[in-house]
Amino acid sequence: MTTLQYSIKDRIAYITLNRPEKRNALSFELVSELKEAFKQAEEDDSVKIIVLSGNGEAFCAGADLEYLQLLQGFSYEQNYADSSHLKELFLQIYQLKKIVIAQVHGPALAGGCGLATVCDFVFASHDATFGYTEVKIGFVPAIVMVFLLRKIGEAKAKQLLLTGTLISAEQANAINLINAVAPSEELESYVFNFATNLITTNSSYSMNLTKQMIAKVQSLSLDDALTFASEMNAKARQSDDCQRGISAFLNKEKISW
Repeated sequence: MTTLQYSIKDRIAYITLNRPEKRNALSFELVSELKEAFKQAEEDDSVKIIVLSGNGEAFCAGADLEYLQLLQGFSYEQNYADSSHLKELFLQIYQLKKIVIAQVHGPALAGGCGLATVCDFVFASHDATFGYTEVKIGFVPAIVMVFLLRKIGEAKAKQLLLTGTLISAEQANAINLINAVAPSEELESYVFNFATNLITTNSSYSMNLTKQMIAKVQSLSLDDALTFASEMNAKARQSDDCQRGISAFLNKEKISW
């Protein structure tokens, strides 16, 4: 992998954008390598949590400007294929069986902000900024819009998407775009401690099933959602994790996940 770094430590897979000279801007190659890295982490039984971050001064500054210039010469079919490439990455992260945490410092803009948005948890340093700036260059925040509406609701999404305004980490936290803010020098340890707590106290199976259900039930009718939920409830009861967990609870034993 040439545009990102991948490593595993303490059951955490670290996927790090590594184009600091380009402020980790999204290129076709970077999106491809991100898809590959997330697939690798999802299929690795030694990995329980995934942390996404960026090297250099920015988390991700959005699309690569040089690549955007190339897109101007593309046909509609070529642009649609390229757009679908990014859509597949966002959907992959959103539906991934494992928990994904975005560790954001510096700017997270346009597609870079979208990348953070689709993660399950977002923790940012005080110097982080967020913005869907596409409207300022005549573009549209099309793909991330689908996820952002789910995450923060229409009114707040409209304010961000239609104005293209940059907001601070504190402002992002106030509207539930992110989960918490930490001092820059403490962000890495904050994320590690949060991830470690999930690893040691929660069942992987339960978290994975819950995440998949959250993604699916919102698109179902009430009756269909409840039927699906009942099916998953019954399925979970038969799982090894559930049987182990209930046994440990009844016997007042500490369980190690």
